[in-house]
Amino acid sequence: MFKYKKYNKYEGDDWMNYNLECEKILNNIDLNSKPSLLLHACCAPCSSSVLEKISKYFDITILFYNPNITDYKEYLKRHEELEKFIKLVGYDIKLLDCNYDKEKFLDMSKGLEDLKEGDIRCYKCYKLRLEETARIAKLHDFDYFTTTLSISPYKNSKWLNEIGEELSLKYNINYLYADFKKKNGYKRSIELSYIYNLYRQDYCGCIYSKVERIKHLQDQK
Repeated sequence: MFKYKKYNKYEGDDWMNYNLECEKILNNIDLNSKPSLLLHACCAPCSSSVLEKISKYFDITILFYNPNITDYKEYLKRHEELEKFIKLVGYDIKLLDCNYDKEKFLDMSKGLEDLKEGDIRCYKCYKLRLEETARIAKLHDFDYFTTTLSISPYKNSKWLNEIGEELSLKYNINYLYADFKKKNGYKRSIELSYIYNLYRQDYCGCIYSKVERIKHLQDQK
């Protein structure tokens, strides 16, 4: 049962060590017979240290499904940066695109427009993107699915993993538990962004977080 908990900056979990659960799964993988993983990715910086951590364990396909990015130019920019990063590093990774569908996110957000980032609108956004990931993973017979979103200290890893577990049962497919921000994962993503000169956005992608970010910058001035 989902228990709503409002938060601001989200550093980690007090309920379950999802990073430890992830490492248990990784340590039990036979590297001579890698399972397939559909990895939902929101952008190149968030993908960078996640791929560094797990790429040797899985046959990875990245799913770029982010209808929350309501500015189409921003959507294309993040997609292009992800493509650039994969090529620069030389990962043997496929990139699976989804149709740009911001209306699905905006429909989901009706009545929640005035909430701040980190409120229930974000929970519903996580679920929207993870559900599509799980659906496609099942459709194409992937062994696992997961998301890069937990790399961010502003994303609620408990929510993400609870949703992942729920969808794992619904679609009968393995979910890779993760809290990728742990063990300096977020710090490493920043380092890799500088190394590869990656565009790092300063808001999550939706129009509501963009407005909130602009207001915050104005208040600072």
